Amino acid sequence: MSALDKLFETSGKKLIGYLPAGYPSVANAKEVISAMVDGGVDAIEVGFPYSDPVMDGPTIQAAADKSLANGTTAKDVIETLEHAAKCAPSVIMTYWNPIERYGVSEFARDLVNAGGSGTITPDLTVEEAQGWLGACKENEINPIFVVAPSSNDQRLQKVVNAAGGFVYAASLMGVTGARNQISDAAETLVKRIRNFTKLPVCVGLGVSNATQAESVAKYADGVIVGSAFINALNNASDFRSGVVSVNKLARELKAGIS
Repeated sequence: MSALDKLFETSGKKLIGYLPAGYPSVANAKEVISAMVDGGVDAIEVGFPYSDPVMDGPTIQAAADKSLANGTTAKDVIETLEHAAKCAPSVIMTYWNPIERYGVSEFARDLVNAGGSGTITPDLTVEEAQGWLGACKENEINPIFVVAPSSNDQRLQKVVNAAGGFVYAASLMGVTGARNQISDAAETLVKRIRNFTKLPVCVGLGVSNATQAESVAKYADGVIVGSAFINALNNASDFRSGVVSVNKLARELKAGIS
């Protein structure tokens, strides 16, 4: 059983925070992650920066571009995961290409050796995931899949049957990014997912403040926040102030779902 599985066995709604490895630098990303957890984040998604992030909105794309410009390597991603896993249950969120380039078996091995609980693979379909699912089973890590409001019931059942850890429910059709309101489609999707699995269901894409987090937590097991944390860093006058802002946002979000 992974650290993520154990987390969801405890009571209460969970706050999951996302940050790309290497942003705003390799060392600083680790400090930001520590601030997120200190503020109340229950689990961490470490982003594997990629040059063609089809699911990511402008905020996360810009952060990933900055990370790549910093020269962030696959080794840096694993080391960032190792730091995160010492703070809270942690996973890597990555497109499939970096895993394939790394080596499927090697990636799964190094992930679990770093203390990671699993991987979110937004562009990997279940039909093409057999090799990855085998590596996850061998290393006892969670394969986390993303489902969208457009998924029909047959598709939902197929995806959740292969999933582990939790099911990532996208709140809308589109890319990541903080929004003024969360789509009504999110609650309907979560209800539909629950018809096919007892796995926890966490909602991402668009949550940016405590009011939204509170609303999502009424029907989901976890709330995923990414762009809002990056914006908290970006809008600060300097890095140190940004860390304080990230910690403050985490506290506000956690209070909203508690």
